[in-house]
Amino acid sequence: MGDGDERDEARLGRFIQGTLRSVGNQLSEAKRAYSDGKRAALAGLPRDEDGRARIVCRRHAERRAVSLDPVSRPDCFDADHPDCQGCVEDIRDGTVETW
Repeated sequence: MGDGDERDEARLGRFIQGTLRSVGNQLSEAKRAYSDGKRAALAGLPRDEDGRARIVCRRHAERRAVSLDPVSRPDCFDADHPDCQGCVEDIRDGTVETW
């Protein structure tokens, strides 16, 4: 077997590894988007194109698209901040401001 064959095999190996890594990343992203959309829908919140909940942050008074954890807390949630605590209460009560 010549050097050309070994280089071709190495290139093919890198191509396959790169392709599998890309497929894995796409699958992870699709799972995350599905989870985000499902949680936002269960909380009754509007969603962006990636399935994230569209809320108005009480702490920073700005529009945000956020992922929700299994107990409906936004990914920006800070347990020590009263505005964040109020935001979670509003999400659970269905009164959080959305866009």
